[in-house]
Order: sequence, then C-alpha cells, then structure tokens
Amino acid sequence: MTVANKPEIRAFFDEPTNTVSYLVWDRATMDGAVIDPVLDYDFRSGKANVKSADHILAEAAKLGVKIGQVLETHAHADHLSGAPYIKLKTGAKVCIGEHIRDVQRIFRPVFNALDVSGDGSEFDHLFKDGERFKIGDLDGEVVYTPGHTPACVTYKIGDAVFVGDTMFMPDFGTARADFPGGDAHALYRSIRRILALPAETRLFMCHDYKAPGREAYAWETTIGEERARNVHVHDGVSEDEFVAIRTARDAKLAAPLLLLPSIQVNIRAGHFPPAEADGVHYLKVPVKLAS
Repeated sequence: MTVANKPEIRAFFDEPTNTVSYLVWDRATMDGAVIDPVLDYDFRSGKANVKSADHILAEAAKLGVKIGQVLETHAHADHLSGAPYIKLKTGAKVCIGEHIRDVQRIFRPVFNALDVSGDGSEFDHLFKDGERFKIGDLDGEVVYTPGHTPACVTYKIGDAVFVGDTMFMPDFGTARADFPGGDAHALYRSIRRILALPAETRLFMCHDYKAPGREAYAWETTIGEERARNVHVHDGVSEDEFVAIRTARDAKLAAPLLLLPSIQVNIRAGHFPPAEADGVHYLKVPVKLAS
C-alpha cells in the first residue's frame, strides 16, 4: 500500500451514543471528508447543541484540512446527524447511498412526514454501488452493504474501510437486522463481501459498546482479525447459522433510545422538520393505542 493510498484518519468518539465519527484526509492535498458526524441531542430536555461537530471542525482547522464532503453510511437510528452543521460551516456536500429512498418510503408514513421527498433530494449526492469518488488524491469507492438497513453503504478509502453498522469489533459481533427493511440474510452477504478484501485492510467501526471483559472502547481492526475472531461471522459460520444467531439476539434487544427522533431527522439529511408558527421545530412520537 503506497503512502498515496493511505488516508490520514482522526476518530471522535461520542460516548452518550457510542458513535465514532471520522475526519479523513489526504496528506498531499489536505482535502478531507467527515464520516457520520453527531449532533448532540438530549432526549429528556429536547435541547441540541453542536459541541461534537465543533470539535471535528476545530481539529480540521488546526490540521489545515479542507472538508469537502460529509459521508453518511446510512440513516442512523441511534443519533442525530451533524451533517447540516458541517455543511453550513464548510460548504461540504452531504452524501449517502441511493437506497436512502427506500428508507424514506418506509418511514415517511410512520411520521406522516409529508415534507420528506421520498426521492433522496434532501441530500446533495446519492451514491450508487461501486461508484468511485476522490478525497484529494485518495481513491474512494462505495460498497452497497444492506442488511442493518436497506440503505447502508461502506466507504473504501485507500487502505481504510468504514463499515458503518454492518459489523463491530470482533469481540462484539455484528449489527442488528430487525429494523424495518432490515434483513439478516442480506447482512451476512454484505459482511462476506467486505471480508473478501485483503486481510491487512484496516476496518473502522461506527460504534463500540465494549464487549464483556474489555475495559476500553475500540473502533479499529482489520479484515484478518474479523475473519478470525468475529463472534458472529468469523470464517466457517454459514449464512443459516448467522441468521439464527442474529435473529435470536435481535429478539432480545430494546429499541434504541433515540430511534424516533433520529430517523425522522436523518431521513431529511439531518434537518429537523420545518419550524412551526412559534419558530420551534417539533419532533413527532407516533402513538397507536392497542385495540
């Protein structure tokens, strides 16, 4: 792997949501991108701030990195996106996989969100599977990796791969597949597609929850490590075995705390619903009484 194909990477861990955001840049041109930025949101008070996004922007400014893109791996269900703020401050384009349209179509009626397009036009660019892009002189490639959601993509940038929520550190396993539009069979095939890359390829997670017995958060591993040690999908685990493991585990998981606010904001590319007459943005909580 030549230096030209090895991106510089700085990780930013948001402990309240266990989310890892990344600043990725080309050392030759100092052009960069932000992957999966977080908006700080207190569900109990309804207050939001941009402390996490400002931290990334401050680090980029200190390093001299010019942010040209915000790359979302999917419409997150566990945190609100800080993409609009990064765009406001830098002019960066907000990008996501083209199957965000499927997620919009699933959740638009859930929230009666008539202002959501359904065609993905809230985002600046919709990536196709296999599409190539540049960050300075770095080569990037989009890999469609559905299963956790219908819209998940993985970003391969030089020798680094940003897997979103497809998988976690080897001792923790893989992402859930029980959200609307999720599919454990598709998730297995997506993961095997990633794991077909060279063993030395660096993998960067979007989340870490510290597996039992591990004291420190971690978010970087390799293809080789995942193939050898991932507790759900190491080499030798068949698709049927994986689906059985994943389905049993998902049945015991509670919904993420920020699921309802996150989805209705993130399918709008991180924007809140339009402000009402009092100038305040309101989020909806769908309630259906049991008959």
